[in-house]
Amino acid sequence: MTSKSAEPARCAVIVGPYTSGKTTLMEALLHAAGAIGRKGSITEGNTVGDASTEARERQMGVEANFAHCEYLGERWFFIDCPGSIELAYESHSALMAADVAIVVIPPEVERVLAMAPLFKFLDDYQIPHLLFIGKTDKATTRIRDIMEALQSISSRPLLLRQVPIRDDDRITGFVDLVSERAYRYKEGGPSDLIEIPEDIKSREDEARQEMLESLADFDDNLLEQLLEDRVPGSDEVYGQLSKDLAEDLIVPVFMGSGEHGNGVTRLFKALRHDVPPPGVAAKRLGISMNGGLSASVIKTLNQQHTGKLSLARIWKGEISETGLIGETKPSGLYRLMGGDSQKITVAREGELVALGRLQDAQTSDLLTLAGPVRNEDFVWPEVPRPVYALAITPRNRQDDVKLSASIARLTEEDPTLSVQHNHDTHQMLLWGQGEIHLKIVIERLKSRYNVEVDATPPQTAYKETIKRQVMQHSRFKRQSGGHGQFGDVQMEIKPLRRGEGFEFVDKVVGGSVPKQYISAVEAGAKEYLSRGPLGFPVVDVSVTLLDGQHHSVDSSDQAFKSAARLAMSEGLPQCSPVLLEPIYEVVISVPSEFTARVHGLVSARRGQILGFEAKSGWQSWDEFKCHMPQAELHDLIIELRSLTIGVGSFEWQFDHLQELTGKLAERVMASQQLEH
Repeated sequence: MTSKSAEPARCAVIVGPYTSGKTTLMEALLHAAGAIGRKGSITEGNTVGDASTEARERQMGVEANFAHCEYLGERWFFIDCPGSIELAYESHSALMAADVAIVVIPPEVERVLAMAPLFKFLDDYQIPHLLFIGKTDKATTRIRDIMEALQSISSRPLLLRQVPIRDDDRITGFVDLVSERAYRYKEGGPSDLIEIPEDIKSREDEARQEMLESLADFDDNLLEQLLEDRVPGSDEVYGQLSKDLAEDLIVPVFMGSGEHGNGVTRLFKALRHDVPPPGVAAKRLGISMNGGLSASVIKTLNQQHTGKLSLARIWKGEISETGLIGETKPSGLYRLMGGDSQKITVAREGELVALGRLQDAQTSDLLTLAGPVRNEDFVWPEVPRPVYALAITPRNRQDDVKLSASIARLTEEDPTLSVQHNHDTHQMLLWGQGEIHLKIVIERLKSRYNVEVDATPPQTAYKETIKRQVMQHSRFKRQSGGHGQFGDVQMEIKPLRRGEGFEFVDKVVGGSVPKQYISAVEAGAKEYLSRGPLGFPVVDVSVTLLDGQHHSVDSSDQAFKSAARLAMSEGLPQCSPVLLEPIYEVVISVPSEFTARVHGLVSARRGQILGFEAKSGWQSWDEFKCHMPQAELHDLIIELRSLTIGVGSFEWQFDHLQELTGKLAERVMASQQLEH
């Protein structure tokens, strides 16, 4: 075969659920191409993918891993993505570099629904994808049953490209439905060509006809041949498959076992023949192919030895180690192979390359000769809102600055991670996509930056308010030699309607409280509200200064500020203070078959369902809107995913404060008093 190495490199992104076999499949593809001499093992911790300490300790993908090879004269780049739903955005960003996605499917019907969000993403972004039903050496479910379940979550028609050959209920080979050739798997190598077994011919004929009829939906000439009972040629079928895959009209389905190398050669050949060149993906992303250089930054890494690395897919042009991106020359140019980086001098169209220390470049930027460009017209997935938080404190108090700098680097790598300083609870909150996500982040703080933190559930931002008004007269007087301190105020303290905040009214007449001290009275009143008689910030209160007294020598700003604080501390306990808890509007999304479970979940968490309806754009999904106390939201995502095979999600926003009474309020106040 004539070498095509001068043609642009192509990129396949490997995605699928946790434990589906993605990393093992990439290992098999690299081995088939001769890029590695021996396939690694997840349990032995020596695979090209999952190279980080966190991944190998957990034996699961926790970040995108990059690899490359040459197969039959063509250059390929692979990205192996994590399977956890909590790390889905890592996959979404990687898919922005894809010419094709390889979706690895576990051979279990009950796990298919968990892949619905991934299929929806691929369909929404029109990313060409094919399916590889893996672990078929261990499969007990019929392929046709898996296909039926998969079709229920795909808006594109699935085209089975192979039918399995079984011996004693074990899949030992396949029949290719285009070439109509049969193959028997051979451990660690290409399959052996065999005669089509007699007992499978009828199934093969049926499956081939179904494949051709699906293809004919997109080609009138092929449809005409089928209506006239003419058999289309293999070359014509192959051409139609390639065309329809490039346009994301169909989803071809293959099968095999990455662990044993079964079906891997056939998969690689399909990639070679059917996957479109990089220009198709660039057009899909809204990237112009004009100009000298176009490269999308799909990931940012901060490494100990090389510093910041920007991972980019080159759509047009080339990048050299001596070239400039705007006014910046990268500190280095690298090609990644798992945990190893190989320094190179130039990278060309189609390649995935890491550029060192492009400080102005961010994930989703387009690199051009003029520099990084941020453009809202570029297609890029929206960053999901956080759903889980932990309050963190450095174990060593001297690590405060170091912690902030370390988290800044981690959030640059992972936009789904964020930090919030809660002014009500005075906690630093680390927000992310779930419990596993934040545990990984905490491990990285320790392993990469030598910062250990203690993590606890965040406190609820309770408030308090008052229910009745009082008139309060208070005097602050102190004599300690020289000038004393004197301030006297008469104030009316009364409640405001919920959400009106704080109001200060000056009704002093005759100068009993000189104008220069009025602002000090207001400041003293507001200062006290930071912690009221129940121990929480006070809201929705009006304070009216009616009268007072001053001393020509001893009065001062500080004296009147202290008098106002004294008046508030003496007056508010008489105003029937009540506890308020924050209530959030929560929108929960789940597959319809789990709708009944959501009703129970919301009720058990003191929630109030406001209504539910079919989720727009999602087939057989429901969306619930409810009110739920903030105190019940902390681990909501954990239980929700547990009840919905991992796919349930929610969004939230603050709605209002609501009075809390009874034993729960008593426990909250008792806990607050203990802490202070």
